[in-house]
Amino acid sequence: MSLEFWSIMQANLLSPAVLFFALGCVATLARSDLRFPEPLYVALTIYLLVAIGFKGGVALARAGLGEVWLPATAAVAIGTLIPLVAFPILRWIGRLSNVDAAAVAAHYGSVSAVTFIAATNFLQATTTPFEEYSSVFLAVMESPAIVVGILLGKLTSHTRTGDLKATLARSLHEAVAGRSVLLLVGSLLIGWLCGPDGLKSTEAFFVAPFQGVLALFLLEMGMVAARRFSDLREVGPFLLGFATLFPVAAGFVGAAAGWLTGLSLGGTTLLAVLAASASYIAAPAAMRLSLPEANPTLYLASALAVTFPFNLTLGLPLYALMARWWHGIA
Repeated sequence: MSLEFWSIMQANLLSPAVLFFALGCVATLARSDLRFPEPLYVALTIYLLVAIGFKGGVALARAGLGEVWLPATAAVAIGTLIPLVAFPILRWIGRLSNVDAAAVAAHYGSVSAVTFIAATNFLQATTTPFEEYSSVFLAVMESPAIVVGILLGKLTSHTRTGDLKATLARSLHEAVAGRSVLLLVGSLLIGWLCGPDGLKSTEAFFVAPFQGVLALFLLEMGMVAARRFSDLREVGPFLLGFATLFPVAAGFVGAAAGWLTGLSLGGTTLLAVLAASASYIAAPAAMRLSLPEANPTLYLASALAVTFPFNLTLGLPLYALMARWWHGIA
């Protein structure tokens, strides 16, 4: 098993996604003048989200709702339960304030689209087939944890009822109509309605350039993550441990859910990866809006400077082994 792990990890570490992420980290740590214009970063994000959603919608049209509803329901349940489990750990063991614990818990219940993309590349590199409609799980897992986290933060902070109702209405709108959710769900529905013929007509744009765009995006994410490394001194040893160990436990639960709902080895791996990932795009935006008193250093440093690099390098092979264990593959 250890030999299998090292071979899988080597394949992951030598992938273009991880190497470009590492290059971005090196550029920042070396104080290079390399910078991405903000409009380019936004454009890359929009392209990746639309491409993921559209291709997932086409795959959903091929598979049919009857095959997808059970694992998708499990994905929603996982995304909802993770912040409920993380909150008491952060609050009572980590001794974070109620609002900080809720904000961090929301990040770990929500998901990372880039980690998901890296996981699909990893599975392709290791010739592991997976359900093409797996991006449905990404679409349905992004929002529930954000709503739960905001509820936890507001309810435990004893907010007045009137303020609570207004805040929750605004937060629900942000969670559903925010850029990442809107693009993922909207493009997924378009792909579902268009079907395979729609993919044929857009393949030159949504399929062929995808890997190159991802490489550029991860170069930028490497620089962004490295700029957060200095914040690690402020989060403390507990949060460093939480940002590493909690995703592993969540990934194990995700792998179990994938196996129980009949997903393939690759699909089980992807559900484990999503359960283990932490949001650093949708969740921070929602927290700034709805829980502005939460300390952004805590949730950004843990999700972006610890969990994301861990999952990208060591986590993906580990979750693949978890999936293999649940499927009874030595």
